[in-house]
Order: sequence, then C-alpha cells, then structure tokens
Amino acid sequence: MNIENYINQIVKNAKAASRIIASANTATKNTALNYIAEGIISSTATLKAENEKDVTAAQKAGLSEAIIDRLRLTDSRIKGMADGVRQIIGLTDPVGQLISGHTRPNGLQIQKVRVPIGVIVIIYESRPNVTADAAALCLKAGNAVILRGGKESIHSNIAINKILTSALEKAGLDSRCIQLIEIIEREAIDYLLTADQYVDVVIPRGGEALIRAVVEKSTIPVIKHYKGVCHTYVDEFANLRMAEEICFNAKVQRPATCNAMETMLVHEKIAPIFLPEIAKKLEGAGVEIRGCKNTCKILSNIKSADDEDFYNEYLDLVLNIKVVNSLDDAVDHMAKYGSNHSDAIVTDNVANALRFTKEVDSAAVYVNASTRFTDGYEFGMGAEIGISTDKLHARGPMGLEELTSYKFVVFGNGQLRK
Repeated sequence: MNIENYINQIVKNAKAASRIIASANTATKNTALNYIAEGIISSTATLKAENEKDVTAAQKAGLSEAIIDRLRLTDSRIKGMADGVRQIIGLTDPVGQLISGHTRPNGLQIQKVRVPIGVIVIIYESRPNVTADAAALCLKAGNAVILRGGKESIHSNIAINKILTSALEKAGLDSRCIQLIEIIEREAIDYLLTADQYVDVVIPRGGEALIRAVVEKSTIPVIKHYKGVCHTYVDEFANLRMAEEICFNAKVQRPATCNAMETMLVHEKIAPIFLPEIAKKLEGAGVEIRGCKNTCKILSNIKSADDEDFYNEYLDLVLNIKVVNSLDDAVDHMAKYGSNHSDAIVTDNVANALRFTKEVDSAAVYVNASTRFTDGYEFGMGAEIGISTDKLHARGPMGLEELTSYKFVVFGNGQLRK
C-alpha cells in the first residue's frame, strides 16, 4: 500500500463529505446517532471479542496496567458508549444557532451564526470508546471526522467503525463523514498532519509525548489536550470527613484518567490529624504515597517525593502529598507544577473558596468536589472529544459547541460602501 495515496484519498473524501454533512438537518443526524447507539449495544459480543485481541496483545507486549485499563471494553463501558451517543441525540444542535445580531445605521443586518468547523482529525491512544464518542460529537456538530487511534486498539476501533459507517448509510448520509485510518504505520500521521488543504483542525488525545509530536509536525491548527496533573488542596477549614472521601475518590475511583488527582496538598494545621487517616485508606486501596519532608515526618513508611515527582502524571495508583502553610502556598504550587487541567479545594471557608476559583488558572476548578467530574458526560454535554488545556477556541471538556466555529451572515437591500 502507498500510504501517501491512502491518506490523500481519505482527506479528499472527508472534504467532500464535510460539505454534505454541514447541511444535514438535525433529524437526519439524530437518526444516524440512534442507529449508532443501537449498533453498539447489539454488537456487544463482537466488540468484546475484538477488544480481547487488543488486550491480549497489550499484555504480551508488557504494556502497563494503566494502559490496559484504558484499552479494555467491559459491558458497562460499552453501554456507556451507547448512553453517551443517546445523550448527544437529546442535546441542542448548535449548527445554525444565532450567536448575536444587530442592524447598522445604513440598514445592514449583521448576524453571527454558528457553523461546523469542517474536517477534523482526531489522533488518540488506547481508549477505543473515543472512536464512538468523537465520531458522534463531530456528526451532530456537522463535521466530517478522520479518526486515527493507537495501534494497541486497532481491532476494537475497526469493529466500532463498522457500526458507525453502517449507521450513516442506514440514515442516508455519506459514509465518508466518518473515516478510520486502518493502518498502524506512523507515517500515516505525518501525511495527515500536513494535509492543510483539506483538514481544518487536529485534536490529539493521549500522552504528552504524542501531543508534543503532533504540535511539532502539524501544519494544521492543533487544539491541545495536555496531561492532567490535577491537585486537591485540603484547607485548614475543611470538613475532614468530606475531604477524605473527595481525595479518595479523586485518586482511586479510576486512576488512569487525566482528571484523577496526582498531588494532594494539605494545610499544615490539619495535616497531623488528616494525613494518618487518609493514608490508611489510600494504602488499603493499593496507593503508593510519595511525600514531602513534612509529610514523611507524619507518615513514617512512605517514599520521599523529589521535585520531579510533582510534575508527573502517574495515571496509576501513585500519589504525591505535600504539606503547605497557606492557601497562597497551595496556589503557587499548582501554578508551578500543574497542567491547568482540573484542581480542587476542600474548605468550609467561603472567602478561601472564592479566592481559589479566581486565582487557580485551570480549565476546571472545584470547591468541595472530586476532580473526576471533569468530563463531558458528567457536565451534561454528552460524550466529549477531550479536555482542552488550551485557552483559544476551546477550554475544558469539548462538546458540541466547541466543535463549531461561526460566520457572519449579512443581509442588505442594495447598500454600497462609500
């Protein structure tokens, strides 16, 4: 196979299909989405069988348990994919929405109208559910999408893509609106990233190395979804029982996700009381704790954390703990070591809570809640494309509106520029 020709055909097909899907009505798009959800559920056995091939190969290759967890499709995760698609059906179609409008003194009526972006390339790693999530969101927002998943999930992705294209055809839409790159050679990505004549934006989802490589090579605008070095700060005015539950959930509920807590910051006034209790609970769940000097004085049998540890996105049952002397100290730590993804404070002090929300420059900031909620589905946006850590165009969970742009529509009655 000539990889360059293969990619050229795909991007040309996507460009042609983008003009068709951009004008599709909401009912037709929702019909296709319903077929996708039904197809996912009816194909559960097939999806699990194909996914098992990927999981077995990953285990033989010695990939980490965190990667294998992200790769694995269970009955509940397959149902979750279908539920996410169905939730998108119920969301308002953003295409054609009037964002704003005004009439000029010369009588020109100027409207700012929401429109699809066009052709979107999504490059992602192990999670096969991204294939369905991304395709469904792009479809509802009127975009053509080119999906390039990781080689570790190739069997799962191909099986999901068959459901997607079948649904498009049943709904009377162009099946080229959703295309999967079915070859695993890295050379394919290089050609995709320079197809700026046909592709409007690239969205990479995965590890920091993948995202940096995409940014360096792409001649197409990139919306970055960098790593999630998320923090929870337990304030001196925290309800310690609540803090214990929130911190445990943020670390343990699903540690392989980008919104899991990687560092817990604890005020020095409550550290001697709080740390022994939370450490006992965390260690009981298999969490390895790495602490600063003051943490090590309180907890005797833990590893010492060095400076580099606080930059790490572990995506595993490993947690940094640092004792801080103030809210300012906690905010400064997040600014230095964090990734502007999701950060939380646990406190009963309203002033401290409001200061935290204003001063912490992250895509999502929480007061008395787990960072694990940074997710399009949990935010009521349907399935998500990812969590953008950029500030331009999109930030935080990317749902339907974030997959659109806008254009100005101007109505006149013969006006001429003087």
